[in-house]
Amino acid sequence: MTNATSDDLADVPKVDEMLCFSIYSAGHAFNQLYRPLLDELDLTYPQFLVMTALWARDDRTVKDLGETLFLDSSTLTPLLKRLENVGFVTRNRNPADERQVLLRLTTKGYALKGRAAHVFDCIGKAVGLDAVTVDKIRETIASIRDNIHKKGSEET
Repeated sequence: MTNATSDDLADVPKVDEMLCFSIYSAGHAFNQLYRPLLDELDLTYPQFLVMTALWARDDRTVKDLGETLFLDSSTLTPLLKRLENVGFVTRNRNPADERQVLLRLTTKGYALKGRAAHVFDCIGKAVGLDAVTVDKIRETIASIRDNIHKKGSEET
């Protein structure tokens, strides 16, 4: 094996110049910020995303939730089972279409929303950006994600 010279690596970007690293490291920072806040609610971050999606729109199918969160059913099912076991959601077959599983918040699940309100405030304060800037960044990152998904589906 030969050692690469600095000329061989001249066109390799520095890690901190890579967009993917900026997004990855920001995601890591968010995880560290969320962890103690969600520990108080006894939720993991993916479970918190499920609950947030259900607080925004209750009574939806697992498939719909998976599309919203970009998660497949094999990832969602264990999350939903735990949320059901602790009494935050119910999962029932749709009587009109047995292939569908309907998710509904329980009274306890609705009540958790009030306890979770401070999480959104803490994150907003920690980010330290105005709402317009946050919306622009979020839209840009969503566009990047969508472009990557589109490119990936074109290659398969």
